[in-house]
Formats: sequence, C-alpha cells, structure tokens
Amino acid sequence: MFHYDSGGALLGTNLPFPRRSGKVRDVYDLGDRLMIVSTDRISAFDHVLPNGIPDKGRVLTATSEFWFGHLRGIRHHWLTGELPPNILPDFIDPRPLVGRTMLVRKAQVVPYECVVRGYLEGSGLKEYRETGSVCGIPLPPGLKQCDRLPEPIFTPATKAETGHDMNVSWDHMAKEIGTMLAQRLRDLSLDIFRQASRYAETRGILIADTKFEFGLADDDLILVDEALTPDSSRFWPAEHYSPGHPQPSFDKQFVREWLMASGWDRESAPPTLPIDVVLRTREKYLEAYQLLTGRTVPSIPSARA
Repeated sequence: MFHYDSGGALLGTNLPFPRRSGKVRDVYDLGDRLMIVSTDRISAFDHVLPNGIPDKGRVLTATSEFWFGHLRGIRHHWLTGELPPNILPDFIDPRPLVGRTMLVRKAQVVPYECVVRGYLEGSGLKEYRETGSVCGIPLPPGLKQCDRLPEPIFTPATKAETGHDMNVSWDHMAKEIGTMLAQRLRDLSLDIFRQASRYAETRGILIADTKFEFGLADDDLILVDEALTPDSSRFWPAEHYSPGHPQPSFDKQFVREWLMASGWDRESAPPTLPIDVVLRTREKYLEAYQLLTGRTVPSIPSARA
C-alpha cells in the first residue's frame, strides 16, 4: 500500500480508491470529494527523481493548511478537513497518511497557472533580458537579477501535462477563458500574494514569486492545489538578500545544484541523490515551515507496508 525509498521517504501510495498521480501528489476520488496525499517525491528539470526527501509531503501539506487558515484572501479554497479515521479499510495502517493528507472539494480547474512575481528571477528574468518585459508587461530598464519589482506582476502560464509550462500574456488568457474570469484571477492572485508577502517578511522570508491554481465549484471560484509552499514558490531568507546574483532559497536549491554538477544530461533517467543532499534539502523545507509559522512539524511514527 505504501512505497518507501531506502532513506524512509514515502514515494507512493496504492489505496483502494480510483487514483491518479502527479509529480508529488496521489489523488484519490472518494465520490463527493477528493483525497490528496502529498508524498515525499521530488522533481527537478521536469523529472521525478528516484529517491525522495523525508517529511517533504508533510511540510507541503502543513504549509498549505497554514496559509488556508491564515489569509482572509483565500477563505474560498478546496480544503474541507483532515482524513477521517474511518475512511480506510481496517487492514490499512493510517499512520503513513497522517499529516500529509487533505480532503478537498471537487472543482473544474482553470487551465492556467496564476503566477505572481515580486522579484525578477527564473523565466521572468530570461524574458526580461530578451524583451524588457515579462508576459507582455513592460518593466523599468536596468533591472538586475533578483531585483525587487516596483509592484508585483501577474504573469499567467499554461498548464502543461508534461514538460514546461509556457508563459503567456494576460490578454491571451482572457481571450481563452473570458475577460471577467481572467480579471478575477488576476485580482485575487495579486491580493493573496501581497498579504502573504507582508506576513512572510515579518517572519524573515521574502516570497520572490509563487503560483496559484484555481477552480470552479458550484460557480464558486476557489483556490485549489497547494498554496505558498517551497514547491510552488521561491522563498528567500531576508537577512541574506542581495540582488545581482542568485539567492539562497528554502526549496530544491541543493538538489538542482547537485544535478547540474553531476553531468546528468536531463534526458536519461535521473541519478539518485546522495544522502547529504537529501538531508540538507529536508532541513530547508522544515526550516521554511518553522520560520513561517513559528511551529515545528510534529513527529509521526512511520509504518511501512
């Protein structure tokens, strides 16, 4: 029912419900709701790596739940509660699911990533260097890597089943889904980002950028998927912020750096991460959660089946 790697990371689940799996999450259809299980899988350069990061799924779940409850701007979300104790058959040990499982409303997902950028990095930096703009939004000349933008910008992207998402303009998105819905997505995304950024700065974290996903449930526009986690955002330690070069971050930085130095061609099967990279990455995920919330992720006894 549960598949672990040699380091204790939960790589997969196989429960007696209809299932589909993404890069990180196993999604189970319970009829009126979905059950989302965040595993410890980790992806980089569009590949799921052969070993995972222990506790990563629990950090992602706890971080999303924190934001869902903390910010008034995301009171409309898909979370309905935690895993009920009687939902699993008696022969399945529920302990591996504790802290990494959410019950959520079903929704018709809007086919765009709602990306908000507060700083110039990643694909936004690349596009700016080529055109002076990001997703059709002109930016001031002379900006450096990781510079703070005058105002956060909304830069949607298509949702790709495989490979990279593609940045598009707001006009392109509005033409596809309608101006009214596109406007609501932009306004809500920017509002949530500004609230989250103000709070995170009081906790010593800069949110460089993040991506949201929304869906329609009974004509209600709700936030779905994860929210403001190290997987969906760039979190930078404020005390070390210095524009003009890449920033240290609370995410997959160690993983990406090791893979780039490993000689892997990004086409073949990815290599197994060494234990020191796994442990340092785990520490960064846990540190991000602790800084944001002032809490620690509770220890849960693992059970392997």
